[in-house]
Amino acid sequence: MEKETIAAEDFEPPGRNGGPSGCKLKTVTVSLPHNIASSRRPAIRKDYYAPRILLSSRASLFRRRFFPEATLTDWNDWRWQLRNRITDIDTLSRFLVLSEAEQIKGVVSTKKLPMAITPYYTSLLDRESPLQPLRRMVVPVRAEYNYSPGEAKDPLGEEHDSPVPGLVHRYPDRVLFLVTDFCFSYCRYCTRSRLVGSGDKSLFNLTQWEKAITYIEASPSVRDVLLSGGDPLTLPDERLEWLLSRLRQIRHVEFLRIGTKAPVVLPQRITPALARMLRRYHPLWISIHFTHPDELTPEVSRACERLADAGIPLGSQTVLLAGINDRLETMKQLVHGLLRIRVRPYYLYQCDPIVGSAHFRTPVEKGLELIEGLRGHTTGYAVPTYVIDAPGGGGKIPLFPKSLVGRDGDDLLLKNYRGYLSRYPDPGSELGSGDPVSLLWH
Repeated sequence: MEKETIAAEDFEPPGRNGGPSGCKLKTVTVSLPHNIASSRRPAIRKDYYAPRILLSSRASLFRRRFFPEATLTDWNDWRWQLRNRITDIDTLSRFLVLSEAEQIKGVVSTKKLPMAITPYYTSLLDRESPLQPLRRMVVPVRAEYNYSPGEAKDPLGEEHDSPVPGLVHRYPDRVLFLVTDFCFSYCRYCTRSRLVGSGDKSLFNLTQWEKAITYIEASPSVRDVLLSGGDPLTLPDERLEWLLSRLRQIRHVEFLRIGTKAPVVLPQRITPALARMLRRYHPLWISIHFTHPDELTPEVSRACERLADAGIPLGSQTVLLAGINDRLETMKQLVHGLLRIRVRPYYLYQCDPIVGSAHFRTPVEKGLELIEGLRGHTTGYAVPTYVIDAPGGGGKIPLFPKSLVGRDGDDLLLKNYRGYLSRYPDPGSELGSGDPVSLLWH
């Protein structure tokens, strides 16, 4: 019997041990009988190296143009991506032709939310057009410095519901655990712009984690813990696993969730090692922040596939943004594309009134219009729940297009997705009795 290599794959994040740039390879061998004629043997590639993440042609061209010294292994190393983030306007001008509104070097220090864009996500940005949706979401503009009535640094009142620094306990059976203030890329409409990128080590360290865990241990009503920040997947695997394992030891915590944008802005972060580690802590759910169909690249598809194959249910939390995803056709492309990569559209958020966000916010009726355009016209799995996270700590409030028209005697009058009215027998109820429906019905 003779042995030959038929496959190899990196099983640990680059930058640790072995292989070029710290890439570790796993080799798989098979035994082949000698009596198989060499001409009939299966074609076998020796020393085959399979990159963890697919590389699209766009990203490949971008890498060769702007990072010619970076190898493919470098590009697919999430730590290399992290080290090479674009964090200032001068550097950004190497990649993009900046508009006047984007040239804010003189005032950028007056806003707390920093700029950071991974090389991967930068490769998706239109070099010429400042109106490209993806570019508008990550490149700061002067409009961020215009404060409007009703805006606030903490519009959701999270600090009011924080019994321990870094922990928000608003709903009876679940808590929001802010484990870091760091993100791979910063969205310009971020709800926590008051916190993220601040570098405040007093809030996000092991001591504060322990205080939050102690609170959860002492709160038997808490059955669901959502890890957020910042982005929890910016933590090294070992540190994230320590946190997950500590939470999993709490008997009344039934399941864990992670909120992240890593698969979108840095799909290289979703390594086989990360997926294997996460699957040890089921039931575990991941909510991913998708915004536009242009984010659904081959790299992102592979990252989500890896998480889904690890048995992790994936949901998308999308923020409704003016001029970015507020057209029905755009939203339909997004939700259909998400289902194709095994991500369930979960929430569509009305943009929170953070300071300097007026240019991102749409009228609420726009969100209802989008839901009405999806409901019935596509599969129900593709229709997210439209919510407003109520200012002042009111929590998520769902909004729906009106389908209950009113009542006619013992019948409820219902409107379907085509606008047709139907009767449903509902004797003994007063639901809908106050609605003037006679003219609509007749």
